[in-house]
Amino acid sequence: MTSALPDLKLLRIFACVVRNQGFAAAQQELNLSTSAISTYMSQLEALLGIVLCHRGRGGFSLTSKGELFHQETLRLLAELEGFERYSAALKGELRGTLNLGVLDSTVSDPALPLAEVIGAYSEEHPAVHLHLAVLSPAELQLGVLENRLDLAIGAFSVRTNGLVYQALHREQHWLYCSDRHPLYDQRRIPAEVITQQRMVGRGYWSQAELARHGFKHSAATVESMEAQLILVLSGAYIGYLPEHHAQQWVDQKRLKVLLPTTFGYQAPFTLALRRGRSREPLIQSFRDRLKAQLNPS
Repeated sequence: MTSALPDLKLLRIFACVVRNQGFAAAQQELNLSTSAISTYMSQLEALLGIVLCHRGRGGFSLTSKGELFHQETLRLLAELEGFERYSAALKGELRGTLNLGVLDSTVSDPALPLAEVIGAYSEEHPAVHLHLAVLSPAELQLGVLENRLDLAIGAFSVRTNGLVYQALHREQHWLYCSDRHPLYDQRRIPAEVITQQRMVGRGYWSQAELARHGFKHSAATVESMEAQLILVLSGAYIGYLPEHHAQQWVDQKRLKVLLPTTFGYQAPFTLALRRGRSREPLIQSFRDRLKAQLNPS
């Protein structure tokens, strides 16, 4: 490897290409043609003296050295952005990008007024660019761990080393069936009858967690509450949904809760951030705004 350091532009292009898993997919974000992206990537590889990725008919993939260099690139870019934020904070203003991740279907949760929090935060810090991503619990935690996300809000049944979790609230979930399901018009349904129904599980649930919710196996799997709702409304399955997400369908008599004294649980929502980053100005200011909104004086 030569002694010259790679240009930051080349590093950002490389990170974007990996994030989008290819040159063509990265075109829109970079506003560059594939030929221009290819030229920049070749420049970076020539400067480093190593091959970073394979591209061609077989698809895009990183080499083993490319994987290592990618991790270091993400670390460096995150530290640089943190330094830029710190410099802006010294001048009394917040600038930069706040990357926030959240679970899906939180918009209807009255206990988590995220839209109001973001509105107030944006009014206080108009120069901050907000990037909001809706992801699964595993993707949220990995994003924070790899510094692709600054903060993540969700319910994390399995916690990740290296992250700090701040408790927010507990989200109520009930077991539902739709008006198309055979159980809808029945009363006093025994628990053993309910556990024999075709049930929708979550892709991020372990077998032990499924058992804690009263079922030995699932007949369908989803990765989001939107998908869960669709399958339950189909009448072919029963499944757990957040109370706030299902309420409008209950009011329309499209859904009903099954045996709430037996089936139901509360998902503890937390704010996750990477250990050591809590004092960064953008992160600290958003945490303060969230705390003020959830606990008004």
